Amino acid sequence: MSRSSPISSDRNLQRRVLIVRIGAMGDVLHAMPAVAALRLRHPEWFIGWAIDPCWAELLQTAATAERGPAMPLVDRCYRVPTREWKQRTFSLDTMASIRTVRRELRGERFGQFDLCVDMQGSIRSSMIGWMAGAEKFAGCAEPRERPARWMYGQKINVNAAHVIEQGCEILGGAVGEPLTPAKVELPIDNAAEGWRDELLSRVAPEGRKFVVIAPSAGWGAKQWPAERYGAVAAELARAGYVPLVNAVFSGDILANAVVDASGGVAVVVPCSVSQLIALLRRASLVIAGDTGPLHLAAALERPVVALFGPTDPARNGPYGTASRVLRHASSKKDHTRHAETEEGLMQITTEEVVAAAFDLLQSAR
Repeated sequence: MSRSSPISSDRNLQRRVLIVRIGAMGDVLHAMPAVAALRLRHPEWFIGWAIDPCWAELLQTAATAERGPAMPLVDRCYRVPTREWKQRTFSLDTMASIRTVRRELRGERFGQFDLCVDMQGSIRSSMIGWMAGAEKFAGCAEPRERPARWMYGQKINVNAAHVIEQGCEILGGAVGEPLTPAKVELPIDNAAEGWRDELLSRVAPEGRKFVVIAPSAGWGAKQWPAERYGAVAAELARAGYVPLVNAVFSGDILANAVVDASGGVAVVVPCSVSQLIALLRRASLVIAGDTGPLHLAAALERPVVALFGPTDPARNGPYGTASRVLRHASSKKDHTRHAETEEGLMQITTEEVVAAAFDLLQSAR
């Protein structure tokens, strides 16, 4: 079959397409504009998404979330707990869970998928896509983990620099139609909105503006030091802004280290994915490295100061929002998961981050 040929036309007009992008947060967000473009082009198609349960709140299918102004991004999430499988590889519960996911993907209730598109490019995601048994299985010709390509019936070349545009090339190539990134409408969770309003009434009363700092990263090399984030928070507080530090739970060591370094003026805010979405909607600015909250803020079109080191902002940088990207000339692309902060990232100074932050804050006035 030609690489640009559309999915088979001998079925009725409602195609069934499965997206495989299991995680993590930033990677799911990077795939969403391509899926939004497909949804706009074909609102009648059934679109499923295989995703890790912890990121399902990013998609517009949560029971507590209102659907977007026009339509949901996907019709169904298929929750694939691969991290649990990895922790208990040979347990009976894992085998039973894998069988359940396979049965769901193969359409026990809804029917077989016409097309499966692996937008992750890992061995793990390609195996999930293969389990779906779709009529056609497509993926990147040069995936992140090369053995993944052995599973694909259609291998699609990508030429774009940014990963969001690459996602459009992969998905567009699979369906045989050009796609350009579309605006993503993230879910509005009423409970999370209420949580945010109550939080802000305590920590940022009378409509005080706040900045969210997200200090964590997927691995140590991408993580700017906590004491520097704390110094930035202290400067923001002196200028009248409330610095909030994103955390997964209240005992988060890194988030609390940022608060300590700020002299106690910053506030740790543990929150779920839905709560983080609600919080970032109101943020005046987000400061983070190459991590999920940065890309979530960009998807919400909030201004961001992005601190990059071993990853390339031309590929992974904030997309579609006002931003200041800081990366030292000595940084080199390296996805090795080193524990220590990359030396180039260490060259970014507190003063540079503060200056970038105030530049954006003043531009937004």
